[in-house]
Amino acid sequence: MSPTNFPALPAHGHGHVTFLGAGPGDPGLLTLRAVEALAGADVLIAEPDVLDVVRSHARASVSTPELTVVDDASTAAGIPVLRDAANLAMEAARVGKRVVRAVSGDPGLDGNAGQEMLACAAEGIPFEVVPGVATAVGVPAYAGVPLRDPQGADVRFVDARSASDRCWTEVGASDGTVVVSATLETVAAAAGELVAAGRKPDTPLTVTVAGTTTRQRTWSATLGTIAQVLKQAKVLPSPEGHRPVIAVVGERSAAAQRDQLSWFESKPLFGWKVLVPRTKEQAASLSDQLRSYGAVPHEVPTIAVEPPRTPQQMERAVKGLVTGRYEWIAFTSVNAVKAVREKFEEYGLDARAFAGIKVAAVGEQTAAALVDFGVKPDLVPSGEQSAAGLLEDWPPYDPVFDPIDRVFLPRADIATETLVAGLIELGWEVDDVTAYRTVRASPPPADTREAIKGGGFDAVLFTSSSTVRNLVGIAGKPHNVTVIACIGPATAKTAEEHGLRVDVLSPEPSVHKLAQALADFGAQRRAAAVEAGEHVTRPSERRPGGRRRRTT
Repeated sequence: MSPTNFPALPAHGHGHVTFLGAGPGDPGLLTLRAVEALAGADVLIAEPDVLDVVRSHARASVSTPELTVVDDASTAAGIPVLRDAANLAMEAARVGKRVVRAVSGDPGLDGNAGQEMLACAAEGIPFEVVPGVATAVGVPAYAGVPLRDPQGADVRFVDARSASDRCWTEVGASDGTVVVSATLETVAAAAGELVAAGRKPDTPLTVTVAGTTTRQRTWSATLGTIAQVLKQAKVLPSPEGHRPVIAVVGERSAAAQRDQLSWFESKPLFGWKVLVPRTKEQAASLSDQLRSYGAVPHEVPTIAVEPPRTPQQMERAVKGLVTGRYEWIAFTSVNAVKAVREKFEEYGLDARAFAGIKVAAVGEQTAAALVDFGVKPDLVPSGEQSAAGLLEDWPPYDPVFDPIDRVFLPRADIATETLVAGLIELGWEVDDVTAYRTVRASPPPADTREAIKGGGFDAVLFTSSSTVRNLVGIAGKPHNVTVIACIGPATAKTAEEHGLRVDVLSPEPSVHKLAQALADFGAQRRAAAVEAGEHVTRPSERRPGGRRRRTT
């Protein structure tokens, strides 16, 4: 058995607890074994911030009991030490449930998790441990701070909340790297303890908050200047002083090296809040791409999709597909694929009903939706991904080779005259059928509307003229500091008609090319700031005040 081939989880009826390390905050740092355990869980027990990291890998039906503070000392101190987790886990395991108890970082470095394991052992409840990336190791890696050099310097880990005088004395006498777990408001005191114990005040250190997430921020200082640096950065005093930080003390955290090694915080859109005004289904892959550039995507549906008011025409067309009425079916959107697929499922049909019919897709996204349905399109535009691009490659009707002259075009209630006229010109008969209606979505929550109008977003991606009109209609016009990115000239024209300055234009009408173009814009902006010796800021940090006009 290889090390990663764990025995299968016990069958239902035999309770079991998995103590699982959720890592320091980035969901991408979960191990394969962690994902596997989460997928099989009946009950998931975790603090709220950890639950956010692991929840998406569990089944929709998983139970997530809420943890509450149960010890008086924690309540009095205002610290959410949630100690009823062991009881919840054991109660569920006793009735045959598969329980995952998820903790931040690694269970082996969580003293409370160790106590919970002992409680399970005492009750005879079987458990396993799935290690996670330790916060004290993962955060420095994301901050660009190596903990060891080729000489193999000693590395010590200290929790400032529980460190004894003897502990400070020992690490103060060492010249190795010290990784200190503290909070924003206690890290300066921890630095003072190290100086008092013998470390030089000019010893470099870095302090990282919200490590491994797109909210990560790192400050470089020395043991003697960290309090002043945090004050000058207006980080302290702050009501968020209780936020946990990881401080790395030693020569490895020198600012000159971090400038070269800070791979995460130097991503082109790091920390940018990017508004994605699309439907949820359409936004998913685009949001994933934006996250890879370090952005924080915020999805706001601007279009809601509803069935046609009179479904009879669509029903006749789908029946015509099965009875051989059509030579071609042309899909002009992901929503058209979805509408036809839903009709198929309603009639108990599947992708086999497309046998003998040629299938066209207007672009990559639509083609991907068809492949997901089990249908490989015969025609996708080789050039522009649009109705015009589709017509460029569409073959003319040939009575010798084409036994049927009819095309089924399921579409939105918004007309597609260009495609219909072009197909007729090529000799085809077209059944132009309303498969779905697009209506303006409901307005987003008040705080989102305020962020849009007040400059709280760094960028907004417009993927069609209708997304421009609908977003402005339901939420108001984006602030003038917000970077406006448009998928093509027609969308850009609509944006300008609404008084928006277009900063980024996609080189091709593709959502992924649009996201790449925004990332390139962010990278150029970052490089210009670094070259000028300026602090790299996000567009939203420049408000109030107008955006400088771009020179051509």
